[in-house]
Amino acid sequence: MTPWEMAAVLAAGTGAGAVNAVVGSGTLITFPVLLAAGLPPVTATVSNGLGLVPGSISAAIGYREELKGQGRRVVLLGIGAVLGGLAGAVLLLTLPAAAFERIVPVLVGLALVLVACQPWIARRVRRRREAGRPGRRDGGPLLFTGLTLASVYGGYFSAAQGIIYVSLMGMLLDETLQRLNAVKNVLAAIVNTVAALLFLFFADFDWTAVVLIAAGSALGGLIGARTGRRFSPAVLRTLIVSVGTAALVHLVLH
Repeated sequence: MTPWEMAAVLAAGTGAGAVNAVVGSGTLITFPVLLAAGLPPVTATVSNGLGLVPGSISAAIGYREELKGQGRRVVLLGIGAVLGGLAGAVLLLTLPAAAFERIVPVLVGLALVLVACQPWIARRVRRRREAGRPGRRDGGPLLFTGLTLASVYGGYFSAAQGIIYVSLMGMLLDETLQRLNAVKNVLAAIVNTVAALLFLFFADFDWTAVVLIAAGSALGGLIGARTGRRFSPAVLRTLIVSVGTAALVHLVLH
């Protein structure tokens, strides 16, 4: 990488760490930057997954106050995250690169739709609560299954993984958004770590990209956890959709 490309990757990692801590979808910031730096799509995804682990962990630590009293829930849902993250990482490593290159534009498009629809999803969740239909304490088998499947997606390609988590938990659990966001950060950290352990031994990745994203995301995760509540959701959503759209256009044209 050139010095300018390295600076761009570091900045993207910081932005992704902050965005992941608050709403998710940070991959839609780092992924197109890695592609622009010349990495092949699969190598970019693996490098991105490895680099975002420190950011996921720092975000989870930053939300430790909101995790109080949720230990049993985190352990239960964490089991699904381990299983799903491992399955998604195995799919990434076993499916042909050509298949990945065909699937990823669809996943990026799905992620952009989820990001754009997040306000509508949040309103639906609020109306459900106001109608007096609280969720079960641990969400039951439906939440466990849904989050496990979302973790398969996260292990394969993590864009908007956090939004899927929060949406599912918001519909099935009677908790505040901040407490759900704290659980989301832990689950994302689990999936990223499980996938990263597999990638370290069986995947090709770019060490320069990994180190730059890791440094940036660790800092960004702390920043996002501490100050993310002050960010305008509309501004974050616009940034994510804009960058993600650029990534989608790049993937389709190439």
